[in-house]
Amino acid sequence: MSSFEELYRSVPPVTRTYVTLAVLTTLGCALEVVSPLKLYLSWGRVPAQPWRLLTNFTFFGASLTLDFIFHVFFLARYSRLLEETTFRGRSADYAWFLLVCGTLLTLAAPFVNVLFMGPSLTFAMVYVWSRRNESVSLSFLGLVNFSAPYLPWLLLLFTVLFGASATVDLLGIAVGHFYYFLSDVYPSLTGRYLLKTPRWFAALFGANDLPHLSGAQTHPEPH
Repeated sequence: MSSFEELYRSVPPVTRTYVTLAVLTTLGCALEVVSPLKLYLSWGRVPAQPWRLLTNFTFFGASLTLDFIFHVFFLARYSRLLEETTFRGRSADYAWFLLVCGTLLTLAAPFVNVLFMGPSLTFAMVYVWSRRNESVSLSFLGLVNFSAPYLPWLLLLFTVLFGASATVDLLGIAVGHFYYFLSDVYPSLTGRYLLKTPRWFAALFGANDLPHLSGAQTHPEPH
């Protein structure tokens, strides 16, 4: 087995699938097999072209540019960190997390004029990871140290400084915070867990995920 194949197989399943779809989508656009015009989210076209509900999350650029590499790096890194720590051994729970956040982003899309939601979903991942790993210390260029909860806001600052729209990042932060509140804060206040993964959904991932559905999902300590 080649080193690349070993590295690829070491990535947890949901993250591996998402990153693979993102790369294949970009390659398809770069090779002109598919047009980005066929991928963006358009509620008026969804009835006849339902794939847009998925492809708008897998498009991160029409070519292998630095911007594409940057976005896919953050997608792969923080998706993997979440799946290997908070959702360790619970692929169904992690996929449900993505589905919940993706649904919220899809519903918000018509009001914010955002056509591709992949970057926003990635930002939601970064936000949830940062809130569940508050004690983790990060470094910027080896010069400035800061704690994990400041990471989304630092990335947002860079977005603004480089002249890009902050809408995509803010949308991801809002959805990430909404999920974090319902999954971490609300259950501790009320004892009720509103985002528990349905059994029918967990069954799609195999029997190993079913035992986790007897109560509220736990959040293992990061390592």
